[in-house]
Amino acid sequence: MAMLPKNLPRPEECQGAQTLWYDKKKYVAINFMVQNPKDVEVDIQDTYIVLSCKDVDDNNMYNHIYFYDKVMKFDSQAKIYDRSIHILIRKVKENVPWPRLQKDANLKPNWMAVDFENWRDWANEEDEGMAEYEQYVEMIQDIGSKKGKPPAMDDLDDLSD
Repeated sequence: MAMLPKNLPRPEECQGAQTLWYDKKKYVAINFMVQNPKDVEVDIQDTYIVLSCKDVDDNNMYNHIYFYDKVMKFDSQAKIYDRSIHILIRKVKENVPWPRLQKDANLKPNWMAVDFENWRDWANEEDEGMAEYEQYVEMIQDIGSKKGKPPAMDDLDDLSD
């Protein structure tokens, strides 16, 4: 599927495809939930994405989303599945979390939601990992200090007979 600039006009009668998204360190993942999508067209630009397709019942699905921040349109991928269209878009600013998918914080379309099943708070992951590591080291040191002398083994039966 080519992702070259296209003129994807909004059909007169259409609806927004249910959209789930999540943030990654280098990418933003978007899943347009469309049952048996057909005539799929995707236009990814530096500042927005447009999806136009038909669902299993021939309903026109159309989404136009202005991104929170700029993306690398040529380093993006789209895959069509039986129940969704999965888009992986490379962020220009890596390791910068996106608090939302859309540029306008006041726009909250009812067809868009965060994909909490795949969401990870990677921005704080390193700090949490370090705290967990320090807790583990502390526990090991604690065990070592309480250990004392090793148990005497002279009460074990000699099995070499």
